[in-house]
Amino acid sequence: MPANPAIPRDRVHALAEACADEGEAFQSTAARLVKQQRRLSRYIEKNVEHLGPLPAQVALYMLTVTMRIFEQVGGRMRKASGRDLDRAAARIAAVTDALLPADSGFPERARAVEWRAQPHILDEILWALYERDDDEKREGEVDLEDGQSALVYLVLWLAVEALDANWSPPPDFTG
Repeated sequence: MPANPAIPRDRVHALAEACADEGEAFQSTAARLVKQQRRLSRYIEKNVEHLGPLPAQVALYMLTVTMRIFEQVGGRMRKASGRDLDRAAARIAAVTDALLPADSGFPERARAVEWRAQPHILDEILWALYERDDDEKREGEVDLEDGQSALVYLVLWLAVEALDANWSPPPDFTG
């Protein structure tokens, strides 16, 4: 199934920054979004829990920001099914070997995958995990090791693929 038109990069960045600007007030929105996509959020939690609490928290936060971006753009979002997650996992697994190792070149290799759904959301995730400068960090934001960042990106990529497959953009959305 072809991906939806991409949400523009500047809009993705502005919406992501708006979530960060909310600070602790974003927690209630995040909790609501997690409940709406419980299967997806459990999948993400399960696949990053072995990295430790900090990377798992980063992944869950980025998942909720991603879901909020879709919500704020509008349209209709169905719940991701187990089948949606399996399909996305299989697509990503087919290119994972070409993306590794999890080094500083990982973001460039990830961006080279032309069929990624919502590439601007994925680029925002890569920026936050790998490329954000120290002066761009907000209080409480942390850096993960390259291997942790790569795994967080891969599970969030799966989430973006599953969310995009279940998203019907608003009728006037052109990307």
